[in-house]
Amino acid sequence: MKQLLVFALFLFFSFNAFSQMTGQELLEKSIKYHDPKGKWEKAKLTFNLKQDTPNRPQRLTTFKINNKKNTFWQKDVSGENTVIRSLEKDSCELSLNGKTTFTEEEIKKNRLTCKLTRFWRDYQTYLYGLPMKLKDPGTKIYDEVQKTKFQGKDCWQLKVSYSEPVGHDTWYFYFHPETYALIGYRFFHDELQNDGEYITLEDEIKINGMRFPRDRKWYFNIDDKFLGTDYILSGK
Repeated sequence: MKQLLVFALFLFFSFNAFSQMTGQELLEKSIKYHDPKGKWEKAKLTFNLKQDTPNRPQRLTTFKINNKKNTFWQKDVSGENTVIRSLEKDSCELSLNGKTTFTEEEIKKNRLTCKLTRFWRDYQTYLYGLPMKLKDPGTKIYDEVQKTKFQGKDCWQLKVSYSEPVGHDTWYFYFHPETYALIGYRFFHDELQNDGEYITLEDEIKINGMRFPRDRKWYFNIDDKFLGTDYILSGK
């Protein structure tokens, strides 16, 4: 009986010690898991993706990022069309099925704009750079860390928001309770309205010494409607 009491007290004090972990400490633990050698900041990476969305043709995407040189290149293949986008410093280039001049209809249908190209750069580098991207300027990491559940799994929860002009959404990130691997996240435009989406992360792939979630499944917060899945097919 005495041994059980001692063990219970040990668990109680251990949990409370961990529950005092700050948001920054949790983030550092997760970054150490995903990017143990600190490669992300200067990483040169290629991702090959498959994207399945209900009621839309499957899309195959290859994107390349060079964080040291701040360059981005992406190829999307959907149906009969191949769109290539690239950014290098202030230079933006676009092509559709090998052509670099387009009709107004082609521009509208395939969204051939530099604005969208910059969006894809920011989108891809943010999502595939998590949790390392939470170190970027303009990111507010809340001190309080909560032990909770995400999709039925025990985890640590970290709250994050952004200052303008970086962003205005509120995010919650969920981490494995022992390894600190990122297992999912959700965001709200207006948390009181329960809008926005949540994303579950499954499996894992190692690329250049870094750990990335292999599969991402997207859902609406408000009704759990399934939106689609992004799969990493390969990377280097």
